[in-house]
Amino acid sequence: MGALFSYTASFAQTDQDAIMMNKNLFCTGLTYSTSNWNKYWEGTNLRDNLNIGTITTNELSVMGNYGIKNNLNILFSAPYVSTKASMGVLHPASGIQDFSAWVKWMPIEKSLKKGTFSLYLLGGASLPMTDYIVDYLPLSIGLKSSTVSGRLLIDYQLGHFFITGSETYTIRGNTKLERNSYYTTSLFLTNEVAMPDVNTVSVRTGFRSSRLIAEAILTDMKTLGGFDITKNNMPFPSNRMNATTIAANFKYVIPNLSELALVGGVNHVIAGRNVGQSTGFYGGFFYVLDFSKKQKK
Repeated sequence: MGALFSYTASFAQTDQDAIMMNKNLFCTGLTYSTSNWNKYWEGTNLRDNLNIGTITTNELSVMGNYGIKNNLNILFSAPYVSTKASMGVLHPASGIQDFSAWVKWMPIEKSLKKGTFSLYLLGGASLPMTDYIVDYLPLSIGLKSSTVSGRLLIDYQLGHFFITGSETYTIRGNTKLERNSYYTTSLFLTNEVAMPDVNTVSVRTGFRSSRLIAEAILTDMKTLGGFDITKNNMPFPSNRMNATTIAANFKYVIPNLSELALVGGVNHVIAGRNVGQSTGFYGGFFYVLDFSKKQKK
């Protein structure tokens, strides 16, 4: 989760949705996303900055999900991120960002008023994979902070209509700058920066069948602490970063090749604080491999 980064989203049995992989099935794939912004919130003030122009972020991610049981999955992802500014003297940045993994458990699934109610509990963690530069916002590829997350997710499906709600709390570890002192609201004679935690609430709804999923999403992310970007200054890793995002996603399973699915979507930040007013697009594919034991005839 980066400061002034563009919001990206994807799904195909991910940590964000109410879909599980069956036992011994492994779903893996690639997604590519691109997003840009030329206006950002400096605190609560929406402004542009001709010194940087338009910031573009591209991301190529490999993802996977393995079904330990029908109601217990392990998921992972690892992105390669590149950033660039259309104007000014800031150099582009690129590299492998953070590895993340989740355990996804569905303890409850039951019929409720002609529909199906399910509850999911998730635990996740992330760890920087490379020693990328964090003190280079808004072009840093990440915040280089190890995290631990917990998520509660509930879902109700009636026919092909569904609605899913979730809340995620993320504890973020300290990050380290490439200098020995810094000033936020006071002077710190260290290279370590305490990162505020993050709480995220999301609601998604739409159409879901075995062949097609189409959904609309509203996500509200709030940083629990931090401070605003000071006027005409660069952003800082521990800034307060809030973002309200709307998005639309789809997933389509190829006829006569049910192992292969195509995914895509669009998203836009409609309100924020110390983040870019970004618009993003993504697309990708996922393939399911069956590792279950085959019975002999």
